[in-house]
Amino acid sequence: MTDSQRPGARPDARPELPGVLARMWGREPTPRRGPKPSLDLARITEAAITIADADGLAAVSMSSVASRLGVAPMSLYRYVDSKDELLLAMLDAASGDPPPVGGLSRRDYLFRWTKAHVETFLARPWLLSIARGGPPLGPRGLLWLEQLLTALDDTPLDGEEKILIATTLSGYALNEASLIIALERSPKQGSQPSSSAAYGELIAELVDRRTYPRLAEIARGHTFAAAEGAWIDEKDFRFGLDLLLDGIDALIARRS
Repeated sequence: MTDSQRPGARPDARPELPGVLARMWGREPTPRRGPKPSLDLARITEAAITIADADGLAAVSMSSVASRLGVAPMSLYRYVDSKDELLLAMLDAASGDPPPVGGLSRRDYLFRWTKAHVETFLARPWLLSIARGGPPLGPRGLLWLEQLLTALDDTPLDGEEKILIATTLSGYALNEASLIIALERSPKQGSQPSSSAAYGELIAELVDRRTYPRLAEIARGHTFAAAEGAWIDEKDFRFGLDLLLDGIDALIARRS
């Protein structure tokens, strides 16, 4: 027997929100009496983001945030029950606003939406580890999702397919940003190649045509050297994303 089937259960009862979500969505009851609290979730979140921007996510703790605000650590627990809840609030606040849908074709908007995700992660690399923790729950995170769903309004896709498109594109953005940041932080000395061109030269030297005939042909054809400078550039990003967008277009065509 489910909860809604139990005697006396209200079938339309709303689920109880965790405290931090209630505050993020403005659902927390406002006290009628007493002095106005000196803290709120927005101030706490802003202080935590400032610390993460300066010193990385590892530097964020209830103690460090309290110290920055000039309060006792225990005073924060009125607003967030744990560091995990604080991270949830930080992710939403630091995500910014999604690009507007108006004026772009569906495909152009999906491209812009995905690229904006990457830009957000590159601006604040510490967001990556929080974003991997689960789907969005805050008002900003869900606004990103709402905007993408709006761009898919004129398609015959059902709700599940639209959500899966959002998951696929956000996953691509997360992976792309992670790879860019990892390559930027990797050592540029010793046995590690410093660029795509250097990687191609190393591969050409290492592989033999008998065991790796296709890879040897690509490496000796200077394919890797064509990508000068950064390991991953706009061309690489667009190529991968175009593959996904082509698949989305094909799915829409099949449903039409």
